[in-house]
Amino acid sequence: MITIVDYGMGNLGSVFNMFKKIGVTSKITSNLNDIKAAEKILLPGVGAYDNAMKRINESGLREVLDYKALEERVPVLGICLGMQLLTLGSEEGKEKGLGWIKAHTKKFQFDKATKLKVPHMGWNRVFNAMPSKLTSNLPDESRFYFVHSYYVEVENQEDSILKTTHGIEFDSAIHRDNIYGAQFHPEKSHKFGMKLFDNFAKL
Repeated sequence: MITIVDYGMGNLGSVFNMFKKIGVTSKITSNLNDIKAAEKILLPGVGAYDNAMKRINESGLREVLDYKALEERVPVLGICLGMQLLTLGSEEGKEKGLGWIKAHTKKFQFDKATKLKVPHMGWNRVFNAMPSKLTSNLPDESRFYFVHSYYVEVENQEDSILKTTHGIEFDSAIHRDNIYGAQFHPEKSHKFGMKLFDNFAKL
């Protein structure tokens, strides 16, 4: 059972439907008792960093999530903004992140001459950096769907499991112990997203 955390920001239905498509049971919930009982947690997210962290902190979710991730050490996967929340903080705002992985969320900044667009939107290739069960048996140069204006930069390269290039090379998937993050949207990434979600379900 995958517990999809509803804190008011995220593409919840699409994530639920992707798990259903691959035959994995999941549920969407904001109930703290349900989350306390979770075997695996998916932290989605679409929107502003500070708004997301304020909702998590003010709802009582922070304490529950910290306990599940750091004490019980259940597998946790953050996707898109959910991955950025795993870091120490973001250039998008002033709120501190969950800080479960030593990493920083930074804004894409390009000269106009490069003609690179922000947000980084659409399909892009990922490249294996470090081995991880989350990315096991993904084809080389798999393609995922991205929509983001901010990217994650890890302090320790051993925590970076996938990299992607958009003007710069950035960490598109991260992993430390039982904590995983993916900057792209697996639920919009067809067979590649199905494989990654299946890997998470089997952890």
